[in-house]
Amino acid sequence: MILSNITVPLVGLVDTAVIGHLPDGHHLAAVAIGSMIFSIVYWAFGFLRMGTTGLTAQALGAEDPTANRTLLAQSLVMATLIGLCIIMLQTPIIELALHWIAAEPLVTEEARQYASIRVYGAPAVLCNFALLGWFLGNQNSKIPLLLLTVTNLLNMVLDIIAVYGLGMHADGVALASVIAEYGSLLLGLYLCRSILRPMSGQLLAASLTQVRHYTALFQVNRYLFIRTLALLFSMAFFTAQGARQGTDILSANAVLLNFILLISNGLDGFAHATEALIGKRSGRQDMTGFYRTVTTAAIWSAITALLFSLFFWVAGGWVIQLLTSIENVQQQAMIYLPWLIILPLIGVWSFLLDGIFIGATQVKAMQNTMLFSVFCVFIPAWWLLQPLGNHGLWIAYLTLFLARGISGGWVFWQLSRKQQWQITRKASA
Repeated sequence: MILSNITVPLVGLVDTAVIGHLPDGHHLAAVAIGSMIFSIVYWAFGFLRMGTTGLTAQALGAEDPTANRTLLAQSLVMATLIGLCIIMLQTPIIELALHWIAAEPLVTEEARQYASIRVYGAPAVLCNFALLGWFLGNQNSKIPLLLLTVTNLLNMVLDIIAVYGLGMHADGVALASVIAEYGSLLLGLYLCRSILRPMSGQLLAASLTQVRHYTALFQVNRYLFIRTLALLFSMAFFTAQGARQGTDILSANAVLLNFILLISNGLDGFAHATEALIGKRSGRQDMTGFYRTVTTAAIWSAITALLFSLFFWVAGGWVIQLLTSIENVQQQAMIYLPWLIILPLIGVWSFLLDGIFIGATQVKAMQNTMLFSVFCVFIPAWWLLQPLGNHGLWIAYLTLFLARGISGGWVFWQLSRKQQWQITRKASA
């Protein structure tokens, strides 16, 4: 799972590296803004991955193959419909986002070109979320690794061809991403057969055409949706505040945000594995195995977080130079690098707790701790720290991760002390 997750930010790292070595800094800023827009749009529907994992793992633990098949089909239907809606609503989505960020005109126009291409990958991206969640829920981490590796390699090659071969800029990066996303979808659908072929059970047409059969998915996903919107609001707010400090700060923050993606996806390897294992233990009502999984994951997550901090301490400057050759951006990124060295040790607990809550489908707790952390900690901290400029913005962002870990730990302790872990019903077949 760690290997699978680390391949995810490679797309952003390669996009940044390819664009970051062009002579004009506004190309990098445009890709940063365009990518941020679709991080928000797509990750807002990350429940298609998270909710599917928890419910599928519980169906696997309860040995209910019909529910297992049904969850895959229902998740793909939901993903396709939501993706088509995003395409139809692309103009207001893109224009509102660009208006809110309020970057320089040259940057805004190129970001608009990027977004107008990238939006057509929406159905593929969301269906890939559903497929990854289903594979993980079935305790299969090899196929996600294969899918993500193939997708990222394809994206890398197409990036280089589009930018250096065809002379394209942000539009070429966006086109490469869309092609890679649909390639991943086709491969993922093909690989589903290896799990479905030996699986018993059946898929009834009514489970896809009648809304009442989507009850379990809706119950889990509504809390995950609100939680994810709050998280993405914090990311958008961070990017927008950086944009208001000039193109160099915006570009430097964009480079460092790739570090955060690497950290979060690496640490989420344990969280995602925990989701699948916790879900299976929950489906079997095995609370001894539940707590044993939590303990083991916590130990290894802490070790991995320490290794990330050591890596960025030793090699952070080299990675920045690898991502961009623009001297002003390099200098600004180096100034704020120390905050990235600290972040893994602070953020590791929020990632782990998310995995526990998703596996046990305690997603309302996830929603509440995220809302508290964003609106009662992060935003007030930013307001108080504005005199410190971009340093204040980074400190406020660290308080978000700290608050998530503390509030999530308190909820975990309360649920454990009162023996209130409850298992959400499986999808209706």
